[in-house]
Amino acid sequence: MGCHGHSWLTWLTLLDFLISALSISRLEMFPYGPSAGDELLDSGNDQTREFALDQPLMFYDGKFNKIYVNTNGFIATSKPAKEAEYLGKMPASFGMILALQGDLDTSDGVGKVFFRQDLSPSTLQQAGDHVSRAFPEDDEVTPTHSLIVTWVDVAARVPETRGDGPQSRRNTFQLVIASVESASYAILLYPRDGLQYVSTLSEGRSSVMHAGFSKGKTGSSFWPRQGPYYRATEDDEASVQALPEKTNSGKRGVWVYEIGTHPYFTHVAPGEVTDLPPEDTADAVSIYTRHQQQAVEYPTYNPVAVEEEQVDLYHSPGRPLPIHPVQYQPQQQTDDLSDLESDIQVNVFPYNSDTCDSNRQKCSPFGDCKDYASGYCCHCRPGYYGNGKQCVSEGKPQRMNGKLHGRVYVGSTPHPVEFASNDLHSYVVSNDGRAYVAVSAIPLSVGISLQPLAGIGGVIGWAFALEQPGYINGFNIVGGEFTRKAEVTFLEGGEKLTITQEFKGIDQHDHLVVDTQLEGRVPELPQGATVQIDPYSEIYQYSNNIVTSSSTREYVVSLEDGTTQTRKYQWRETITYQSCAHAEASRKVPQTQMLRVEQVFVLYDPQQQLMRYAMSNKIGDMNGGGGEENACFTGRHGCDTNAMCHAGEGTQFTCECSTGFTGDGRICYDIDECRETQQVCSTHAVCNNQPGTFRCECVDGYQFASDGQTCVEGDRPVDHCQAGSHDCDIPERARCSYTGGSAYVCSCLPGYVGDGRSCQDIDECQPGRCHPDAQCFNTDGSFSCQCRPGFYGDGFYCSSEREKTRCETHRESALGATGQGPRGPRPLPGQYVPSCDVEGNYESMQCHGSIGQCWCVDSNGLEISGTRTGPGNAPTCDGGTGPPVRPTPRPDVYPLPAGTNLLFTQSGRIEYVPLEGYSMKKSEAKTALHLPEKVVVGVAYDCMEKMVYWTDITTPTISKASVQGGDAIPVITTDLGSPEGIAIDHMSRTMFWTDSMKDRIEVASLDGTQRRVLIDTDLVNPRAIIVDPLKGFLYWCDWNREAPKIEAAHMDGTNRRLLAKEGLSLPNGLTYDPQTSLLCWADAGTHKVECMDPSQNDRRSVTEAIQYPFGLTAYGKNLYYTDWTRNAVIAVDRQTGREVEEFHPQKKSRLYGITAALAQCPSGQNYCSVNNGGCTHLCLATPGGRSCKCPDNAVGVSCVESEGR
Repeated sequence: MGCHGHSWLTWLTLLDFLISALSISRLEMFPYGPSAGDELLDSGNDQTREFALDQPLMFYDGKFNKIYVNTNGFIATSKPAKEAEYLGKMPASFGMILALQGDLDTSDGVGKVFFRQDLSPSTLQQAGDHVSRAFPEDDEVTPTHSLIVTWVDVAARVPETRGDGPQSRRNTFQLVIASVESASYAILLYPRDGLQYVSTLSEGRSSVMHAGFSKGKTGSSFWPRQGPYYRATEDDEASVQALPEKTNSGKRGVWVYEIGTHPYFTHVAPGEVTDLPPEDTADAVSIYTRHQQQAVEYPTYNPVAVEEEQVDLYHSPGRPLPIHPVQYQPQQQTDDLSDLESDIQVNVFPYNSDTCDSNRQKCSPFGDCKDYASGYCCHCRPGYYGNGKQCVSEGKPQRMNGKLHGRVYVGSTPHPVEFASNDLHSYVVSNDGRAYVAVSAIPLSVGISLQPLAGIGGVIGWAFALEQPGYINGFNIVGGEFTRKAEVTFLEGGEKLTITQEFKGIDQHDHLVVDTQLEGRVPELPQGATVQIDPYSEIYQYSNNIVTSSSTREYVVSLEDGTTQTRKYQWRETITYQSCAHAEASRKVPQTQMLRVEQVFVLYDPQQQLMRYAMSNKIGDMNGGGGEENACFTGRHGCDTNAMCHAGEGTQFTCECSTGFTGDGRICYDIDECRETQQVCSTHAVCNNQPGTFRCECVDGYQFASDGQTCVEGDRPVDHCQAGSHDCDIPERARCSYTGGSAYVCSCLPGYVGDGRSCQDIDECQPGRCHPDAQCFNTDGSFSCQCRPGFYGDGFYCSSEREKTRCETHRESALGATGQGPRGPRPLPGQYVPSCDVEGNYESMQCHGSIGQCWCVDSNGLEISGTRTGPGNAPTCDGGTGPPVRPTPRPDVYPLPAGTNLLFTQSGRIEYVPLEGYSMKKSEAKTALHLPEKVVVGVAYDCMEKMVYWTDITTPTISKASVQGGDAIPVITTDLGSPEGIAIDHMSRTMFWTDSMKDRIEVASLDGTQRRVLIDTDLVNPRAIIVDPLKGFLYWCDWNREAPKIEAAHMDGTNRRLLAKEGLSLPNGLTYDPQTSLLCWADAGTHKVECMDPSQNDRRSVTEAIQYPFGLTAYGKNLYYTDWTRNAVIAVDRQTGREVEEFHPQKKSRLYGITAALAQCPSGQNYCSVNNGGCTHLCLATPGGRSCKCPDNAVGVSCVESEGR
């Protein structure tokens, strides 16, 4: 190849860098090739295939039921004439749609022409989107049929092939015909690297290639005349070169035309959206170099090397190209990234030089240890990948969880926006390189301006990028423990931002853990602005324990008034990690790799305060070689997200389910190793199934030996509270609360102050405690108020006139309905009038003379069940108050057994069924509490004090009892309408409940003394409620038939936000699993169970076609719900959505609430766990802090409200 070839190669490579962020890529074309179901046109020159259509194509004013596909870049509506009659001649004598017509050749076996009809919804949707975007003023187009023809790597035909001839260059382009009932549209796609030549030889001279439409000859055979035609390009090369750079559809490289309508047709109509920023190639090069924002230095040109490179690329597609290092030279910064390394302090922690015998446990459970002369190294086993210390299953999706901290200034504002433990989540489909990132709780003041920074989560794309042959993604090199630092400099205003991320490896849930810190300033974007980031490429350079990259990125800001702005920032990135130096030869890493980032999506949701990024990532060489056609390397394979794609010869590939999954590769199911493999864990261990794997856990009293598999007896946990071996103060002043293991917490009882180990009485007799006409008496742990002589009342209110008691008021009311007798007022016949003693209290025995019956009453005048007698008999009543009201003793009431149990409610009782693993031990189900004549709806469990709490809508009340067998203790008895859902925060010692009659959500201390309304607006039928005390969130559902919804707030009632409202009907049950961060609900109207991550809003259906769910709870891999129609507790595997078990209680009646009574409290603390968070009264957890709140009845009480940590 001569100098002309050199200049062309240099120009083309530079052009690729300049417009890579502007034009479509091959990935954005419609799927093509054998994996898409295409037929292949015979190889050669001027080959034609007749192809029958299932639905007619409309072209100009005609309808055509078949077309002819031709090698030379066009399709025809009739059999084409000889190429000598149309090449270089526009218009043609026959009907022709020219995608890019020229004298083309596929006889070398490299170039191919694919074609098919496609009725799949995804393809029709993609085509409809292109057409609707091109004609924004028209109604939305929904195609019913599509025809797709793709010319891939086709060469120009020449009489004799030369190294510098056009046959060493390749063109790729695509034609899609989308049809509706009355019209057809042509969509032409020209990818950014698709046009490497723009003219071919015709009759010995060079002819520019053409795109357009020609109806052909019309009229009679005796008097034919040329029909109408439309030119999309002119007779100059510039118009062809512009095809990948410009558009009429609003997307560069995509051109849309309406080419036929029925029954009337006027002319070919081009798309109407051409208003993209004009960027002439020559001007772009000139401006780019003049401002010196980024210069690209290329290796010395070697004609032989280039020629060999071209041959390798097109004749040996599977062989990677030579790697040429590329150095970026940003203005006023280090010119060479190799110089940058000397300025970076890299902490390289060498592996211990011992052998594998003493270090094997440092390798991943899915890795092996290998000894070398100078030490040991870890290597992932087949089916897994990573650096040996961190290994994950090939083909399996990967999750990343972490927190975002730091301070960011926006524009010229003097005060920063602070981030305190904002949730950051990412999900990567590793077998096609797609990455999704979401950051929660981003305030509006900064959210819009953070849209350009997709790089916050972009490192996960680099780590798990789709690998091209011979290239390695980041996780394969650095594993899951590394530090990444990126410096962002915005070129227009000079703002700078630093992103520091500490990756801490894979946790027990197989999630990659990361801490992210943002510090600096970003330019302010106006309210309502959106950001588009076009595809870009970035070069990574690798050396000893350090990876560096540097680039300039562009983004387009679209404002609300319809205008756009193109902006840029410089990106400099450094990744440091620890490698194993003992096996460098076996872990050879390319010095330079190219990361291609495409299909970039950014969105800020101001309503949910959620920032989203999405992108597709591929890692390969800087020239784009490496098996583009094979679906395994493009990500268009259709394998399950839990499957590996194995490339075969040419375009052949197979799908294989990842380790821990089973199926045909297209659909994969999790293998439950715990169920299918008996004794998979050792003695004294339980098996916990997880997606793609399982985990063995030693039972209480045992721990893993040094082999990490055998459970040996260890220090058995001791419940010091129950054993009496704690050091808390005496029970009259302090409470000992068991927290699992051998741990416990001491806390002073109400009325005392101290650290729980030493508690002193509080002198509550402060001014204002009692009524002014009362005297306060301090007692140990409490106080009392007593009205002074001559005053009447309870001490909190005193009056010189004694108020009537409840009995006296009742008696007067009964006497009010009177008749007049000879000796004054007399009660009406049959009227019951209560009897009061001299103090005005109810007498313990009441009688109704009209019917001759007597009975005992309590202090409130309520009849004590079972005490009524007939005429002539009188019951024996106890001292005026009667026996205490408690659950009726039953011989079939049992305390909860050890382990985890499911508690569920029915009318008049609370029952339990023990769990063994995730299976219900149905034969051991028992009644925990018998509560006759009560309708128990909600149920919650306090894992610290082993107490069950429930709501009763008949009285109404909220009560509690010990699950070890105890009386019912009323907690809340006043100002309730219809209490339904209830939740316990065992860390803050508070309870939350919904009231569907008063339409509010309340919180109170567990003893009921401190009570506060949190939310009392925009609620209609609130039912289920759940808390996440570790993160400080509160969730509830409202089954308002007009507008059902699921909402969230901080646990102090602030930051309320809507999570879901579409597709809901009667959301009854609600549960939250802190292990997976999934919020799930059961809907009796849609008959579905659905789940979502509240921080990502990635809602999905778990199971459908269920009957009438009410309560819902989560434990491990299962969801358990109660069903009114089936009168049963049903277990559903959350991963597969399949029902795995059901349990029918002995009593056949409606089941209401359900909860899991865990054997031990979940680990963790919030800011209220210790010393009540320093609050005087209610301590309510919030994300990253707590709020101190006063009870609603805290009048005259010394209470301090505050927020923070």
